[in-house]
Amino acid sequence: MKRKKWLSLTVVVAMSGSLLSACSGGSGDTSENPTSPTDAKEVTNFNKTGMPIVKEPISLTFFTGKAATNGNNFEETLVWKEYAKMTNINVKFQLVPFENLTEKRNLALAGGDYPDAFYSSRISSADLAKYGAQGTFVKLNDLIDKYAPNFKKLMEKYPDLKKGLTMPDGGIYSFPSFYSPDFLPMLIGTPLWVKQEWVEKLGMKEPTTTEELYQYLKAVKTTDLNGNGQADEIPYAGEGINPFIEQIRGAWGFGNRGLGHKFVDVDPKTNELRFFRTDPKYKEVIEYVRKLYTEGLIDKEIFTIKTAALYAKGQKGVFGATINPNPVTQMSQPGYYGLGALKGPYGDQLYTHIKVPVVWPGAFVITDKNKYPEATIRWIDHLYGDEGATFYFMGVEGQTYRKAADGKLEFVEEITKNPNGLTMDQALAKYITWLGGSYPGYVQEKYFKGSETLPESVAVGKKAEQHKIKELWNAFNFTDQETEFRSTVGNDIQNYIGEMEAKFISGSAPMSDWDKYVATVDKMGVAEYMKIYKQAYDRYKK
Repeated sequence: MKRKKWLSLTVVVAMSGSLLSACSGGSGDTSENPTSPTDAKEVTNFNKTGMPIVKEPISLTFFTGKAATNGNNFEETLVWKEYAKMTNINVKFQLVPFENLTEKRNLALAGGDYPDAFYSSRISSADLAKYGAQGTFVKLNDLIDKYAPNFKKLMEKYPDLKKGLTMPDGGIYSFPSFYSPDFLPMLIGTPLWVKQEWVEKLGMKEPTTTEELYQYLKAVKTTDLNGNGQADEIPYAGEGINPFIEQIRGAWGFGNRGLGHKFVDVDPKTNELRFFRTDPKYKEVIEYVRKLYTEGLIDKEIFTIKTAALYAKGQKGVFGATINPNPVTQMSQPGYYGLGALKGPYGDQLYTHIKVPVVWPGAFVITDKNKYPEATIRWIDHLYGDEGATFYFMGVEGQTYRKAADGKLEFVEEITKNPNGLTMDQALAKYITWLGGSYPGYVQEKYFKGSETLPESVAVGKKAEQHKIKELWNAFNFTDQETEFRSTVGNDIQNYIGEMEAKFISGSAPMSDWDKYVATVDKMGVAEYMKIYKQAYDRYKK
């Protein structure tokens, strides 16, 4: 998946050489009744409606997550340059690669060395509650009510959105990355793709069962499908093994409440909560993936390869199957189609790879060091309205996109069919910054023209529709005490499961150790884990 955002003007931002150094200070006071000459000047400079947001230019610094597909200077992208002119707000984006984001963000917060806001920084609900209660993150309830008409309207339209953002103390501390609940291809995000030409060359049909997928991958490995005389075809390649597991486990009936809950779902036989990762039948999911890996049907670099290297390899046209937003945009590889729900050995056929609409609750957060919280709220809120969202996702009409005869928006050919051979993402990078995901914004099909709106992705949505899960859980909110357990014991349980699944699949742990592994997980505290989950679930239902 992918996406991000915009700015720059003529004001120079003074900042130290440290990436994480704060560029501004302030009390975070949101009062409209100034008590000092400085406050009076700031309020006088602020426009409550219309553009520009401030009469005289101001500067802000944002701690910013960066995907590999993004450029290295957000301020120089078209959208942010134009937005700076429009708003009179000049933003310096302190870029931190997503690979190091959590560590750098945690260090900044723990040391008090953070700037005016966190943008596209993947802040968890637990941290929103923690730092919101401490006053590090500004409480936004009143600011949203006064200065964020677009976002306020969204929360009124989708009550679950407001519920998901409201912390146990009643505070809202963030703007989210929010996908329209009606936009299924976007909620799917990264389908399992297979190369149509190779399926046809092999005389096969599109795989609809786990067995047919296995047979296809096996045939790819043993056939010179690209005709170069080399055995360089890679049956399946991806970044990490979890995306593949999450795509196929619905064929055994697991993950039946969506991707927002990766360890717990509902047992269809009892209608009770189920810790499914150690379920006896889940062992078969791991055994299936282990078989593919052992037989060389999964790229040997699956556990270590990074995004940029994966896409570079994919551009050679050697993948029989892969998982990403779309091979066309990521790897300039047309001719793939996405699979719907696969049927498993017991007849289960669920499409469970569906994200919660509030994908990242903490996509944008204002800190107590921000001297201009009202202006900052207006800056981010504009991007949640139709005009601002179209600008953010599509750029400037006539330069990056045009309106087709049917009224739909489409990128210009320099982006979709780049004359220099750039992929769509590479061509877009100098204009926008939403590539890579986690950006704050409201995503709808009418103005979001990323991979998920291409015909192949829309087709996946139609395939998935007939077998998609009936009930999609949003994220649960946990109390401070529950969060303490989940961040310690719960986190240890989840990490241990991830490590052991990788060992089982790679062969470094024999499957005969499964029962011992399950017993270890149980001893680590699964009973308490499920007790807390049940408490949160009961609150969620109410």
